[in-house]
Amino acid sequence: MDYRHEWKYEINQADLLVLRQRLKAVASPDPHAVDGKYMIRSLYFDNAADKALREKLDGISRREKFRIRFYNGDTSVIRLEKKSKTGGRGKKQSVNLTAVQVLDLVNGRADWMADSQEDLIRELYIKMRIQRLRPKIIVDYIREPFIFGPGNVRVTLDYDIRTGFRCEDFLNPACITVPAGDAPMILEVKWDNFLPDIIRDAIRLPGRRVTAFSKYTQCRIYG
Repeated sequence: MDYRHEWKYEINQADLLVLRQRLKAVASPDPHAVDGKYMIRSLYFDNAADKALREKLDGISRREKFRIRFYNGDTSVIRLEKKSKTGGRGKKQSVNLTAVQVLDLVNGRADWMADSQEDLIRELYIKMRIQRLRPKIIVDYIREPFIFGPGNVRVTLDYDIRTGFRCEDFLNPACITVPAGDAPMILEVKWDNFLPDIIRDAIRLPGRRVTAFSKYTQCRIYG
């Protein structure tokens, strides 16, 4: 996948209500959403020196993060993802994992990764060996997604950002999570080569500017 343009805005409840109505009028709901939304749970990787966290806080232009993710509590489909950023653009590579593989990984059993047929799994394994990447923190939030065909646009409204500290509980539906500090709501806009004017108009809010907000960074507020 090529790099895509990405904008993020910190918004409030009033903004969300306005954006939701505008987007419903001009875009389509994501067909994978349930009642217009879904819950996302991610497990992010970092090392003892907080490489991913420091690169984000220091504004490093070229950086990457690994995470494991599933939706709506459904562990029958789990994805290992690598997010790469350069400037204001990003791309995502992903591959499926089984629940058994994830349990092995969060419990420190990673040798199976070395023989995987999937390049991304082997890449993470190498970086776990060389960079000492390890599962670091759980990130939960609710997402309302919208899509617009021209420009391959995806607009999402994210809120109720929560964090969990026991990575071994990642697949546990009863995993305890807590609010990630005073986290804002987030508007994200992603597109390929052009952003149609109808979407530009729909997301325009007075006083809102593009931000470098990171859910992972926000969820590291407690350590």
